Parts: sequence; structure tokens; C-alpha cells
Amino acid sequence: MAKKKFPKGVFMEIPQFKTAREFIEYGHENGGDQKQYIYMETAKTTRTKSFNEVWYDTIGLGQFLFKHGMDGKKVAILSENSYYWIICFYSILTGNNTSIPMDAKLMDDDIIEIMVRSGCDAIYYSKDFAGTIEKMKANEDVKIQLYMKIEDFYDMIAEGHADLDAGNESYLDHPPTPDTIAAIVYTSGTTGRSKGVMLSHKNVCASVVASLSVLQSNHAIGFLPMNHTFAWASALFSSNVMIGWGYICRSLKDIPNDMKTYHPQNIAGVPLLVETIYKSIWRTAEKSGQADKLRKGLKLSNALRKIGIDKRRKIFSKIIDALGGELEYLVVGGAYLDPKIEKGMSDFGVEILTGYGTTECSPGITLSTLQDHKLGSCGKPMSCCEVIIHEPDEEGVGEIWVKGDNVMVGYYDDPEATASTFEGEWYKTGDYGRFDEDGFLFYVGRKKNLIVLSNGKNVSPEEIEDKIMITIPYVKEVVVSDEDDMIVAEFFLDEEAQPDAKERIKADVTELNRQLPVYKRILRVKTRDTEFPKTTSLKIKRVYKD
Repeated sequence: MAKKKFPKGVFMEIPQFKTAREFIEYGHENGGDQKQYIYMETAKTTRTKSFNEVWYDTIGLGQFLFKHGMDGKKVAILSENSYYWIICFYSILTGNNTSIPMDAKLMDDDIIEIMVRSGCDAIYYSKDFAGTIEKMKANEDVKIQLYMKIEDFYDMIAEGHADLDAGNESYLDHPPTPDTIAAIVYTSGTTGRSKGVMLSHKNVCASVVASLSVLQSNHAIGFLPMNHTFAWASALFSSNVMIGWGYICRSLKDIPNDMKTYHPQNIAGVPLLVETIYKSIWRTAEKSGQADKLRKGLKLSNALRKIGIDKRRKIFSKIIDALGGELEYLVVGGAYLDPKIEKGMSDFGVEILTGYGTTECSPGITLSTLQDHKLGSCGKPMSCCEVIIHEPDEEGVGEIWVKGDNVMVGYYDDPEATASTFEGEWYKTGDYGRFDEDGFLFYVGRKKNLIVLSNGKNVSPEEIEDKIMITIPYVKEVVVSDEDDMIVAEFFLDEEAQPDAKERIKADVTELNRQLPVYKRILRVKTRDTEFPKTTSLKIKRVYKD
């Protein structure tokens, strides 16, 4: 079938999928021999897989699992991003099994602990983790029955198809139901032991369908870690519905060349991706002596837009061409994005569509669209859920509560944590935010990060950190906390761009304080010579008081 491109504002009707298996089947039935995934087979060669080939590989591997007793079991995946990761994932979800997608950046002890706590029955792993697997086998608390090396991928598929050809269709005869637990996702929090988020097929489908109903997509580049729910909604399942293809990018550093080769219409990523692209544009302009010309182009373009004439993609065609020539938008979530960068990319003709979500919500809660977005916001609630601000203060800020089909079943084997996270049907996110008069959500910060001063005032450190990042350009990282009832800011500064950064920072903070209420002002400044320690998802680890 011919590929249908959806112009802005024209959406297809999305079927109401109930299980992940229906996504994969839909792609097979409607995509056929069209390409679905492109990836590097070796260091120098690429390989393309069609929708039919994806389905063939999936059912072969799915039957392999059932042949070896994996029916209603928990199956982990321990590997870096690859086509093989996707099919391993699909093979679990399309049968009556539960996936445990592992963070490949975790330490061995943490990985093994999760295998024990989850009661995992089987695991796919790549050769890079052979040492980790040997430690698992030596640990008597690990109950894994089946170890599957991903490098044996095609042998396992062949064995599964041989079983199917012999008339054993146990895998095909045991599809998941909407209430089947599709995945147990262990979150990488900034403190404490990770919790296993149980997501049903209904949860995952609700999030994907809601996002696709307002945000149509075509060919893309995917590089988000596949163990993250953001990657499932933005790339893996959506490609089966939109009958679009995607290139599986190996790392962030490869993206510039990959964009020129594969000409993506969209990319989903974290703020670091947008920051990298934006800074590269200006760095290239400065080095080539074109920065002044670029500034003049921006002035002209913005003046034309004020009178209803949009020539951004023509005026900045060289920038658009450097990004592959077809890039229309980037979907961004997972962390703070400087509104200056968001606006800067939009001024060049590439829209930044921000969203807000949590693993517990599969992950989507709010989303910006091409037709409806506002600078600095996280968009509006998706159709799969209701969102309220619980007990807002005089500024409208309170805890974000969510209920809907996208909200998790609970935390695996942790009824106390589950009970404390819910108030009836409402999931208490632990995040603070506010809605504006147009219904856009603005994220303020984490509840557990909240600073409570002796005068009774509550201060969100993220709110102050955001203002610092917007106002002081040479700040790379900052963490705001409290000491002795005073607001303290600790900085990691860009001394290459601003050699006197450490001498300037106190004066610039004093200037910033004039823009803040008295109780939010920074009264102590610290600097550090190294980056802050981070989680595997690149979030700064905060130190919490007992």
C-alpha cells in the first residue's frame, strides 16, 4: 500500500487497540513488505526489515519461548538498543508473558537484585553481559530457568518456526488480554531502591492510542533507551500503527550523520538532544563567520511572522538541510528544557513538542501538539486520563494527580508503596505543577524535593534552578537546596565559555535575586569542579535529609 502522509491538522482515526499484540498484527496486516526498521548489521553495513519480516521474527521467537515452557512467565531483556531487542520485546508481549526490560547501564549487583526481587523466569541477554549472566547463575537466589543469548537470535527463530510447522501453536493460541501485565518496569529513581511498575496491556495501549490521536508521524530516527516507556509510545508501537519506518540509531553522537542519511520527519528524545542540535547550529555559524547573517535572518523571519507570513523553512533552509531536510518536530520529555532553546529551534522552523509523564502512567499524561502548544509548558492532558492539581496554593501550584486507563496496576510485590501512591483511583505523581488559564500544564518540581522554610513558605528548587538556567548562560548544572533555613545554590560552571565564571557567579545571582520573592532568594553560593553525580537516565542525584 502507498504510504499516506498526514498534513498538519489532518488525523487518521486510530483503532482502539487493547493489547500490544494487536499493534504488531496491525503493522503486519497493513504494512506488509514495506520497510519498518533500518539498522546497522555490522560496523559498515545496514539491514532493512519489513513489517512482514518483523512479524515472522516475532512469532518464531514467541513460539520458541512457549516451547521452552515460558507461558505466563516473566522474561527479562538485558541488552543495548538493537533490532534484536525490539523483537525480543515483541515476542514476550505478543504471548501470555510479562516483560522485564532492564536498564543496561545498571551495575551488576543492581541487575541481579532486580532478577531476584522480580522472580524472573527467563532472560534474553547479549554477549556484552556474559559476565553478569555468570554471576546470576552463581547466585542461588536467582530462579531463572532459561538463559537466551541474543546472538543466537536466528537459531531461536528457526526452532520456533519448526515447532509451528509441526503443528504446535501454543504461542498463537495464548494471546494476552487487556489485563495481562505487559511489563514490570524498574524505575531509576534519584534515591532509594527502584520499584517495579506493573503496566497492563490496557495501560500501554491507552497511552499510545491517545498520543497518536493528536500527533501524526512519519519516518523517524529512534535512539531513546528501549527499556524506557517513552520509547515504546513514541517509536516502537507507533510505527506499527502509522505504517512508518524508523532508523535505529546507536548513540547520540551518531545522530548528525544519521539525520543527513535518513531524513527524519520527527525524532523523540530528551532535552539533551535538542540542546546538542541547537548549540551545534550556533557553533557552526560562529566558526563559519555566518552568525551575524543568521541573527539578521531571525530578525527578518520573526518580523514576517508577526504579519502572518511564515518563511522560516525557506530562510533557514541550510539549517533544515543539515538536519536532513524533512525534520518538522521533536517530541521532548523526561527533564527540563530551557525555553530559550525551545523558542530558538521553533524560530528556525523545527517545532519542539514537550510532554509530561511518568513510568507509572505508561508514560503519557500531557502532550503538546503542532496545533496547540505554548512555550515552557508540558502541553494539555491526553484523552486517556484526567489530571487535577491537588490542593493548589495561592499561585495555583499543587501536586499533580492523574487517573485513567494509562495509570499503572501498582508496584510489583509492594502493596504498601502502591497504597501510599493512590488516593482512590487517583495516582499521586509526587510532582508539583499548575495549569494556566488555557489548560496548559506547567511543571514546577518534585514534592520530595520541596524546601519547607521555618516561616511556613514552600519553595520548589526546580523552579529556581529553571530561572537560573534561563538567566545565567554559563551555568552548566545547578542544584538548589536548603541549609540552616537558607536557600543554597551549588553550581557547575562553563569556564571554557566564561573564564571568569567563578568570580562572576555571585554578582549574577544577586541580580537574579531581584527578580525573586524574598523567601525564594539564594543566600549562599557554592561552586564545584566536576559534574553532579547522575542516575542512568542522566538525572542529577539529590541528597535528601532524613
